[in-house]
Amino acid sequence: MNYKNIIKILSIIGMTVSAIFVLDALIGVIYQENYLRFLAYDTLFFLINLSVWLILRKHNLSLKIKESILVVNLLWILLGIAGAIPLYIYTHVSFASAFFEAISGFTTTGATIYTDIESLPHIILFHRSLMHWMGGLGVIVLGIGLISMINPTGSLSLFKAESTGIELEKLTPKIKDTALSLWGIYLVLTLLDMLLLKFFGMTWFDAINHAFSTISTGGFSTKNNSLGYFSNDGIIWTTTLFMMLAGINFLAHLKLYHKDTSGYQTEEVKWYFTLFVLLSIALTFVHVDISGDSFYDASKHAFFTIASVMTTTGFATIDYGTWSHLAIALIFIAMLIGGNAGSTAGGIKVIRYVIIFKTLFSEFKRILHPNTIISVFVDGVKQRERILSSTFGFFALFMLTVGIVTIYIYARGFDAMSAISGAFAIVGNVGPGFSLLGPSDNFSFFNDFDKLFFFYCYDYW
Repeated sequence: MNYKNIIKILSIIGMTVSAIFVLDALIGVIYQENYLRFLAYDTLFFLINLSVWLILRKHNLSLKIKESILVVNLLWILLGIAGAIPLYIYTHVSFASAFFEAISGFTTTGATIYTDIESLPHIILFHRSLMHWMGGLGVIVLGIGLISMINPTGSLSLFKAESTGIELEKLTPKIKDTALSLWGIYLVLTLLDMLLLKFFGMTWFDAINHAFSTISTGGFSTKNNSLGYFSNDGIIWTTTLFMMLAGINFLAHLKLYHKDTSGYQTEEVKWYFTLFVLLSIALTFVHVDISGDSFYDASKHAFFTIASVMTTTGFATIDYGTWSHLAIALIFIAMLIGGNAGSTAGGIKVIRYVIIFKTLFSEFKRILHPNTIISVFVDGVKQRERILSSTFGFFALFMLTVGIVTIYIYARGFDAMSAISGAFAIVGNVGPGFSLLGPSDNFSFFNDFDKLFFFYCYDYW
């Protein structure tokens, strides 16, 4: 393994991140906050990465898949440290807490350790949202685009290592063009969301922060009550729409740009919207029954909640943890589903469930007809054995990790609902869970060791 390859790539992405972090300092200037400390830190971070790159500038990159996997894993640690230092400097929390918050931001989990969000300075509120936005799709894809200018083969292997889909798909001859096009779509969706939120009454600051968190399906808000702070229905429905758009494979959006709607006609997208509508309607009727709200108000909260949980965004308009057991069960089902592969959403992903259930059904038919050759098809394409085995392997690893985290939280003395929902919230990048970890609560009561342990259990896939 060539460690010079790894270090050089990390330095390139590190310089990219530090350049984007300048936006934090700009917010400090606008709101007349102490931005000099942040600017000094960011300058130092940039110079360190620049020095590393200059030392290795003549080294030719030739990245293999094993090295790419190590780069992706080390990158999350680098991002966590880079994002944690400003939190540590400005909010005086322990470094473990700051690291937990930063990793939660970059992985778009949205689990927070802060009890009073609104007391944080603007520079830190924006920093949290910016980490979401970079982690959702931006920094990896942008980094791949930059690296591909140096070494196209290496960037392709890095794209494979980071890809959350079943198979890698390029829409352009060069991986650089695909990566930068995806980043462009990501930026356009963010701008559209921000403008609509501003139109419906948010301030520019709240609009850009919530747009960052929505399109990245992260969930960090600038308000203690999340989206529940805003009583405007336009804001709630706009956020619901863009959460669902962010949960779709971004290659489908890119195909639409090229006047190709086939990306929205896949089995995964059809099941994604079918499950969303069915769960939302069911939750609406349950909420009407238990709350006495009008059908419209109940549907507004139900559709928003299912979209938020299913896409693993983690926003809330209301404390759904106080609803009935049936309502919590429906929300829990949404938590287990996740978004599309190739989206910013976390979770197991709809396509994996499609493959798993089709495989199980084919095995059932094989039992009834032993001599029949039965294959698994998705969107008319026969799935290779490697795809089937990797899908079941991912599902098994995901559930094993959830089981470990559940046992850990429960062994720490917390109740079963907090342990189970907290495990799914952490591993699936949902953010809030139920009971002690509900949408109106946070992760501040865990000790530093707990927070470092959770870092190893986040879903980076």
